[in-house]
Amino acid sequence: MIKVNQDYLKLPGSYLFSDIAAKVRAFQEANPEKEVLRLGIGDVTLPLCPTVIKAMHSAVDEMGVQETFRGYAPDLGYSFLRETIVDRVYKPIHAEIYADEIFISDGAKSDSGNIQEIFSADARIAVCDPVYPVYVDTNVMSGRTGEYDPATGLWSRVIYMPCTKENGFQPEFPAETPDVIYLCFPNNPTGAAISRDALAGWVEYAIQNKAVIIYDAAYEAYISEPDVPHSIFEIPGARNCAIEIRSFSKNAGFTGTRLGYTVIPKDIKDEDGNMLHSLWARRHGTKFNGAPYIIQRAGEAVFSEEGQRETGEQIAYYMNNAKVILEGLRSAGYSVSGGVNAPYIWMETPDGMSSWDFFDLLLHEAGVVGTPGCGFGPSGEGYFRLTAFGSYENTVQAVERIKAL
Repeated sequence: MIKVNQDYLKLPGSYLFSDIAAKVRAFQEANPEKEVLRLGIGDVTLPLCPTVIKAMHSAVDEMGVQETFRGYAPDLGYSFLRETIVDRVYKPIHAEIYADEIFISDGAKSDSGNIQEIFSADARIAVCDPVYPVYVDTNVMSGRTGEYDPATGLWSRVIYMPCTKENGFQPEFPAETPDVIYLCFPNNPTGAAISRDALAGWVEYAIQNKAVIIYDAAYEAYISEPDVPHSIFEIPGARNCAIEIRSFSKNAGFTGTRLGYTVIPKDIKDEDGNMLHSLWARRHGTKFNGAPYIIQRAGEAVFSEEGQRETGEQIAYYMNNAKVILEGLRSAGYSVSGGVNAPYIWMETPDGMSSWDFFDLLLHEAGVVGTPGCGFGPSGEGYFRLTAFGSYENTVQAVERIKAL
């Protein structure tokens, strides 16, 4: 008789964005004449920039010639991309990161979900609340989170760090000592950013408590304020305690082409002296056959002078959308935050409505899709996430529809 992994059965319901898609699909089937404006899922809408497309075409041409054809990619990724990342990302911020500490992957989502595999089954994880669901769900799948309480939305072995309006949506050091700390800044879903001093405090905390920080920097390209660090490796000591995950999805529009990377310094070791770098290299080589050569060449092009200019224009486009949402809703009396260093706006639901009730109201009365805050954790209840990744025209229209409710 087949038996399944019982930890998978602990997951409550389906994945958040699958639930949203099902609701929207049902609404559209029942109301085919109504236009739906989507400010929910964080998917980009602008096409890949010309420099990236040119690099992809060139790489495709190479793959059609015997002398330049490429098969499986090297385990860590092609050296041309890893060395470019060192030169264009880490050297300018004076971060001591080396090319052989960078692992190229098919995206930050995969890495943030898979990285937990290298830690012991009894490792205690700490997460911001609200939180990107992948962090918790993948630890549930590994049997690390204990039991789920549907009344509170909490897992018994997860250390939650509430990020609320009262603390500026910033996590505070937990009373219980974690082994692994997940931090995402600029934050998804709240759009909050962390200052250099505050991040330095977390590095010090991790070193003192012999913990590891998994730092999700997927939205660093959207940072506009000078005191907000783009990388945890800007902080002295981070090489001893931090893993950084990066993405090409939001900074360069690679959501449909998939590319990311994880940085694991060789200085991070467990209590027995085992290098986390070696463990991830073993896992990476065993379970991953490498991002395609064509896509890695496209990633390299992102860091060219033209690539930076073109992707910078796309980021500015989305952040202008964020400004439209932030200022438009604020002028209508809504309590909103984020949208300055991140393409997400975090709004309080009106009149104490639950986040799913507000989702239904917005969909049925305004034809606008957002993301219920409760889907990101207990502290997300009473909040709603809107993204700036739509077109400017749809963004303006969506804001006007919300204001008219």
